[in-house]
Amino acid sequence: MVIYLALVLTFGFALLTTEIAIGRKTKLSPLMAYRRLHPRWKPLGKLACLVPMIILPYYFVVGGWVMKYMVTFVCGGGLDASGDGYFGSFITGDVEPIVYTVVFLLITSCIVYLGVNKGIELSSKILMPLMILLVIGISLYSLTLHYIDEDGTMRTGMDGFKVLVVPDLEGVTFQKILITLMDAMGQLFYSLSVAMGIMISYGSYVSENDNLVKDINKIEVFDTMVAFLAGVMIIPAVYVFMGHEGMSASGPGLMFISIPKVFASMGAAGAWIGTIFFVMAFFAALTSAVSMLEAIVSSFIDRFKISRRRSIIYEGILALVLAVLVCLGYNVLYFEVQLPNGINAQILDIMDYVSNNVLMPLVAIGTCILIGWVLKPDVITDELTRNGEVFSRRGLYVVMVRFVAPAMLIVLLLKSVGVL
Repeated sequence: MVIYLALVLTFGFALLTTEIAIGRKTKLSPLMAYRRLHPRWKPLGKLACLVPMIILPYYFVVGGWVMKYMVTFVCGGGLDASGDGYFGSFITGDVEPIVYTVVFLLITSCIVYLGVNKGIELSSKILMPLMILLVIGISLYSLTLHYIDEDGTMRTGMDGFKVLVVPDLEGVTFQKILITLMDAMGQLFYSLSVAMGIMISYGSYVSENDNLVKDINKIEVFDTMVAFLAGVMIIPAVYVFMGHEGMSASGPGLMFISIPKVFASMGAAGAWIGTIFFVMAFFAALTSAVSMLEAIVSSFIDRFKISRRRSIIYEGILALVLAVLVCLGYNVLYFEVQLPNGINAQILDIMDYVSNNVLMPLVAIGTCILIGWVLKPDVITDELTRNGEVFSRRGLYVVMVRFVAPAMLIVLLLKSVGVL
């Protein structure tokens, strides 16, 4: 967490600032924005648009999983959801995962179809405050938990909180620090939605009179605050009921196997907390899916001069086909292949690896080279201060975008493809 916070204030700040400023300066989607900055760099815009096009189909599938668990808990089946084999049985099904995927896709598409003001902005004004309230409520409850093991050992939520916030340097090696650094950088891409065209797309909607410096600072603060609260919400609860062994779970295993077991261990309160948790998770998944779809739709509109409706239909059909393949990847199309990072993967994992571990670092490296060396950082800093704003972190930004960020991204890419 310490490494992540340091990256947010330096590495993440540089990428976030760059993309939002590019969006407002060009008033274009990611597909066309790089072309406007420099005609020879239009392939970078294609890569930036390709990233969400790869992520969105499997994100629709995962969103469908979240919706399934939300419906299950709302209908009182939380205890069943915590059973061994429940998650595996669901995702290997022939029909149910596809149905939930389609429903999640349609909800996302409807919000984006309503446009930036009536759809995205209005839904965010409702969903985001509700999500934050739910996160705060569950976080506070998580800290009050306690559990006594069979051997009489008591674990409390505050003990789990210490596991989250107190650095443990026992057994730390340079290799482990490097792995943690790479994991934190990967998390940063998703948390701040950089290197996938989203912030360029949203930046293009920002008024020329807005103070971008203050807006970026707010994004850093609120994004980090919610991410930290999400950790407070999950880590203490998992630690209390599953101990250090439960802390090794991550990804789908943590979300859909370990956490439901934690809710089952809470007794009667677990059903209510589990329901609130998955409702909140559904809101979070929905807002993220909306952001990715908007980045793609806005690119189609700018490039092909077609309506929002047609853009959503074209991308919806493409995403649906790929999403169905992801669902079938757990049954009739199941196979395993080892990726360069050592993971035994099937269709979803391959798509995730290509987008997160290869394309996103490439987009970020290209952006740093374009802004840091080809066009020079003044292109961004001038945009940030066009109305006389004070950009106090100008020196840090220049150093990060020209030297530190590209170097770190190259290391991340080499690590991801198995060179390091």
